[in-house]
Amino acid sequence: MRRYGKHTDEDDIRSRPNRRGNRPRTHIRPKHEDAAEGMVLTVDRGRLTCLVDGRTVMAMKARELGRKAAVVGDRVALVGDLSGDKDTLARIVRIEERTSVLRRTADDDDPYERVVVANADQLAVVTALADPEPRPRLIDRCLVAAYDGGLTPLLVLTKSDLAPPDKLLELYGDLDIPYVVTSREELASGGAADRVREHLTGQVTAFVGHSGVGKTTLVNALVPEDRRRTTGHVNAVTGRGRHTTTSALALPLGGAAADGGWVVDTPGVRSFGLAHIDPSRVIHAFPDLEPGTEGCPRACGHDEPDCALDEWVAEGRADPARLYSLRRLLATRERKEGD
Repeated sequence: MRRYGKHTDEDDIRSRPNRRGNRPRTHIRPKHEDAAEGMVLTVDRGRLTCLVDGRTVMAMKARELGRKAAVVGDRVALVGDLSGDKDTLARIVRIEERTSVLRRTADDDDPYERVVVANADQLAVVTALADPEPRPRLIDRCLVAAYDGGLTPLLVLTKSDLAPPDKLLELYGDLDIPYVVTSREELASGGAADRVREHLTGQVTAFVGHSGVGKTTLVNALVPEDRRRTTGHVNAVTGRGRHTTTSALALPLGGAAADGGWVVDTPGVRSFGLAHIDPSRVIHAFPDLEPGTEGCPRACGHDEPDCALDEWVAEGRADPARLYSLRRLLATRERKEGD
């Protein structure tokens, strides 16, 4: 073993060659000013299908993005082969700033939030009035996620031929949420899709709902000439539906990538975790109550004894029913769905 003493000359020390070349490393990243703009339509095992200039392009995330992931609805910048030909692959080099983000966690104890869709304008919460039975707690959770993420909610109630909608609508009357009631007959004839489409034109709308409520059937009716999703059934024993959508997919409304709007079909959910929700963001959806929070203590959850909203309502500045609705929604963060 060769040893070096204090009189060792630097020429006696063997230097290891730079296997990566002699070019010095740099932290300056390319700006990709010539990158093309695109929209992420779906993500599957690290491959992203994007719409670029009216054609679909397969792409992967560039290494320089690090841990930052692109999701359905993201506006991205791409370089490389943008022809859209078979076996070609482009690179996503930039993810543009998002205008809204719909997030969920697997459950309320899961600290890891998952982004369901980005840049959506509204969230269509689809629920059946029967078969399976409606789950108001799940609806509440979806509404909270919409308010937190900056999306406008829309209620779509299906299977009205099996049960009336009045009782369920009464729960959400004070929230002024737009809604559409449909029946199985209307859905089959196309009439339901026409009425729902009136709320979707010119917007990006994410559809969420419990399995078996008819969400994918509705999406197929809205976008008949595009890629179809298979529809499932409800188990007669458990009352649960079979998942028919395994990944989110953005589809152009009416089948053309024009300004008519987009629908995003998402996998059926059996739970909607809210571990990531910040009450200070939910209050933004209640403009009649938000000014009253100025007197609230720091980090107020708006359901505490010294919350200033009680006095705000007592002075007649807002409807007590609105405060009740806010607190009911915020309470869903603390209660399990079946409570």
